[in-house]
Amino acid sequence: MSTSKSGSAQSRTSSLGSAGSRSSTTPPSSAGKTNSGRARKTATASGSGAKQALPPKPSDRLNPKTVDPFANSSKGQSAFASVYANGGVPCRLIHGSVKHKLAWDTPPEQVPFDPVLVTLAEGLKETVHPYTFVSCMGFRELLDTPQASQKATPMLPKLAPPLRAALGHTDSSVFERGMDGLLQLSAVVGPALNPYLKTFLMALSKRIMEKKFKEKVTESLQILEQNGGKDALPIIKSKVPTYCSVSG
Repeated sequence: MSTSKSGSAQSRTSSLGSAGSRSSTTPPSSAGKTNSGRARKTATASGSGAKQALPPKPSDRLNPKTVDPFANSSKGQSAFASVYANGGVPCRLIHGSVKHKLAWDTPPEQVPFDPVLVTLAEGLKETVHPYTFVSCMGFRELLDTPQASQKATPMLPKLAPPLRAALGHTDSSVFERGMDGLLQLSAVVGPALNPYLKTFLMALSKRIMEKKFKEKVTESLQILEQNGGKDALPIIKSKVPTYCSVSG
């Protein structure tokens, strides 16, 4: 009787041991390490993914890109920024409570268009404050001075390349500043701008295909036609065949 009980107990122990060996091939300690390592990797991956997927802050849309005052001023500086920092543009930015303005060291009507107006035209490609404001406002204020037409017309060969570069820029805000600068120059020099229209129309013809700029580019072409006179229309039509004349 005792012999059969002992045999059955041994068989149960043997079956439990074999079942345990079949169900677990990894020691408990190593399994714990493996699971914790996987958990750490998963947490790290999810953490890095969360950093990449952070939405933009509302302030990013409200505040323009600004030059870092603590950064190395000479490293990676654009040509316009370098000239402006060295006093090559005789004006400075005045921060107002409502809007900014320029204070000229020399009255604008006495500022030489060569090279200051050209430098300001090159600054239209800037994408950070205060260079964006200084170049745009400075260009406008010089063209608003008396006798600007007589001063700007001889400068057209030098003004055309930077304006064309601004119009062809991938940044939408740079393109808009370039277009505004072109219209300001057109209003001042009139038909004298016609020989250079083709260089500007290539960029305008591309942007007119975008819904965002279609209306504004069309209005700009109409202004160029009005300022350029009857000779401007065939030039515009040659590059923008779909354009409809403002005069019908």
